[in-house]
Amino acid sequence: MSYEMIALLMFASMMLMLMTGQRVFAAIGSIAVIAALLLWGDGGAEIAFSQTIKLMKWYPLLTLPLFIYMGYMLSESGIADDLYKMFHVWFGGLRGGLAVGTVVLMVAISAMNGLSVAGMAIGATIALPELLRRGYDKIMVTGVVQAGSSLGILVPPSVVLVLYGMIARQPVGQLWLAGVFPGLMMAGLFIVYIVVRCRIQPELGPALSEEERDMPLREKLLLLRAGILPLLIFFCMTGLFLMGITSLVESSAVGATAATVAAFVKRRLTAHVLEETIRKTLGISCMFMWIILAALCFGAVFDGLGAVRAIEGFFIGELGLSPWQILILMQLSFLLMGTFLDDTAMLVIVAPLYVPLIKVLGFDLIWYGVLYTITSQIAYMTPPFGYNLFLMRAMAPPEITLIDIYRSIVPFVLVMLLALILVMVFPQIALWLPDQIYGR
Repeated sequence: MSYEMIALLMFASMMLMLMTGQRVFAAIGSIAVIAALLLWGDGGAEIAFSQTIKLMKWYPLLTLPLFIYMGYMLSESGIADDLYKMFHVWFGGLRGGLAVGTVVLMVAISAMNGLSVAGMAIGATIALPELLRRGYDKIMVTGVVQAGSSLGILVPPSVVLVLYGMIARQPVGQLWLAGVFPGLMMAGLFIVYIVVRCRIQPELGPALSEEERDMPLREKLLLLRAGILPLLIFFCMTGLFLMGITSLVESSAVGATAATVAAFVKRRLTAHVLEETIRKTLGISCMFMWIILAALCFGAVFDGLGAVRAIEGFFIGELGLSPWQILILMQLSFLLMGTFLDDTAMLVIVAPLYVPLIKVLGFDLIWYGVLYTITSQIAYMTPPFGYNLFLMRAMAPPEITLIDIYRSIVPFVLVMLLALILVMVFPQIALWLPDQIYGR
């Protein structure tokens, strides 16, 4: 059997196991270890062992549990609740204003935690019930929460971009900067859609009543204090890193410490909050570690077979495709895999194949990291099996059905596709800021 057929059999076996509902790390890791033992005998066991040592020596990996801890500390301590109260007052007078405020809240949460799951939890438990109670259309606001929470994997400090930087060997600081303008552009497009839609159909997002808006200016200004702590945390973490004062790992430690201090200052650092934060941090961190380890093993076996070179020869030599045609096929494959995999699993499965190919095709790996992330956001919410759809179903009130969730996301997926096309056609949307800061 040729090496190309072995590689194809490995990939097909892995996808089959994933479709049967096996855990991602178990499906990827078991196929990698079995293939290594069959191909190289007892020596194949050294592949898994060496990748484990490689993972343990991967110093930047320390950032993951620290960023995750920071996000959950801010969520569990209720600091995000204070932000929503502020947006509720300041945006409530606009038709669809609370939905606009929810998108802004999601951007703020994304800038504090870097995970879409935390944003989804906050949006579904805080914003969604409030929007429904005030007469907002359930389909539209369900889409708002899902789309807004997806910004967590694009806006710094995106944990997914940290993982991509590790696998693609690209500077995380440049990746974070590359995600800033695309993330803000996407949030702006969401807001434009909400405002225009609610102007055409006012019943979808009614403004607050005069009684609710009748608040002295002094009280409104006092509510702005809710944004001070998140801004300070974001500056302490990202600002110090971009100025070169702290390293990436030190920056994540600063963020985690600042979040803990903020909860203490607010007198919300209780034993229950600390226990929940640590428990959730441990669970998510272990999940990431196992997935990365399995992916490293799988990638090492693939690389040993020469599969990357075979794929390169197939696309460029046999099919005769242009670099842009190959890039579009890659993005379509992400959309397909996203119907049954989460963003991290997609990254660790295909990065060993796609990243070397992107380099050969002459594309910028920083720019491609942003493209991958946006495509993952879209795939995350694409029916029938988008990961985000089922997260929302688990957290949403009983009156919101799965069909409602499917319908809610359609216009936002179209907006995200527009954003993806804009970044593909105009790479400087992603690359201008890192070029200016780092002089690339």
